Amino acid sequence: MCKELKTKVLRLTPPNSNGPSVRQERHTDSAEILSCTVKALKEGCVVAVPTDTIYGLACLAQNSDAIRKTYSIKGRNGHKPLAICVGEIQDIYKYCKVMVKKEMLDDLLPGPVTLVFERSEILNSDFNPFTSLVGVRIPDHAFMRRLCQMCGEPLALTSANISSHTSTLAVNEFQELWPKLAVVVDGGPIEDQSRLGSTVVDLSVLGKYRIIRPGCALSSTVDVLQHKYALSEDSG
Repeated sequence: MCKELKTKVLRLTPPNSNGPSVRQERHTDSAEILSCTVKALKEGCVVAVPTDTIYGLACLAQNSDAIRKTYSIKGRNGHKPLAICVGEIQDIYKYCKVMVKKEMLDDLLPGPVTLVFERSEILNSDFNPFTSLVGVRIPDHAFMRRLCQMCGEPLALTSANISSHTSTLAVNEFQELWPKLAVVVDGGPIEDQSRLGSTVVDLSVLGKYRIIRPGCALSSTVDVLQHKYALSEDSG
């Protein structure tokens, strides 16, 4: 159970930075920030994290109370799904029924793509209970990958903004949400300025793909799916 919140805003130091590493907290080391964030997640809290596309809200996907809290914080429609985020490609097979070659996963991930598959039975039944599908991400972001690895279970991931508001590229852009979060990891401004989020593609039908959201990596994703693996677009 997440305790009464006193939000910690923790600044990740860029690898080439020699300046001060933290604005509001004493944490000066990425390992300490990881440890603090993992602790908050394991206590059932919701945290804000940087990714390779936009800032996100994350909680443990297997924690039903934390899932409900995430929807409440965003004011999100309860029938809109969340994605899961894992640290390694091999983890996808635990939570999804994968219908494509592993080489395809290697070509697309880590990266700004969400792949949608049939969910496996091990995934929390309270997580997106209205659909048999689940979207999975491995962001091309070292902190996020390490965070998933240290948690040892999937994170539920959604954009760090009030539902229907603009996606965020810096922590100050969702400051109104801070009081509801246990940890805000400030990774600095996101490099991709498009605010489009990841490209979401359904790969749950053998030999086909369906674009659910074009996102920021549409052309490169379609190029891999069509030209390298000869998948056909499912327009139905």
